[in-house]
Amino acid sequence: MRISSIEEFPRNIVPVEVPPHTVMLRGVGWDSNVYLVRDGGDALIVDTGTGVNWHVYAEIWEREGLLNGVERVTIFNTHEHFDHVGGNAVLKRWLEDRGVEVLFAAHETTAKTLEKGDDYVILAYSYGRRFEPQKVDIHLKDGDVLKIGSLELELIHTPGHTAGSSCLYLDDGETRIMFTGDTVFRGTVGRTDLPTGNGWKLQESLERLRDYDVDFGLPGHGWVIKEWGENIDEILGWL
Repeated sequence: MRISSIEEFPRNIVPVEVPPHTVMLRGVGWDSNVYLVRDGGDALIVDTGTGVNWHVYAEIWEREGLLNGVERVTIFNTHEHFDHVGGNAVLKRWLEDRGVEVLFAAHETTAKTLEKGDDYVILAYSYGRRFEPQKVDIHLKDGDVLKIGSLELELIHTPGHTAGSSCLYLDDGETRIMFTGDTVFRGTVGRTDLPTGNGWKLQESLERLRDYDVDFGLPGHGWVIKEWGENIDEILGWL
């Protein structure tokens, strides 16, 4: 399914293509949404869900030929919570079995949490599971650029939901996309009452994000954020 405007997004169809580079898979069960960005032989996966339904996403990518010709995948986690990082290890194994090189990337705060396997923040126990510490290959800071093929995605550190929460901004001259994780959704925001959450920092993060020009906001849960600036203004009004 390909779209040319925000109004054309269907509500119950996966995968959804956000041209020219991105495919959105709605999260199954407790999973976050999972995104695939492709440019030539390089690809980016944004968040991986809990790992319970990893095969659903893998089967869709395989069925649609979305990974054909891909030689390297970077898995980027928008923040530390298990519903976004729990599928990291199993997807890495699956991709490596296909001969694909896999790298992990995250903001440096999230990276340190994942490398420690700090379940106080990761919250795997809330899902009846464990998170094994993992090496993060690329530690990013605010303003750093993550390169996928010829694409350049800016990391924006947006603490509030967690200390390491971050967004990725892609402006390829044709479409402007913001991957928001749980920082901002359509009409609401991620909760701030979990470990390392901070409501004041979240407000500051939203005020900063409002200044970006965005065609499609792609959140960690739920549906696409339309009317980017108006959405954030509405949230700030009641926040």
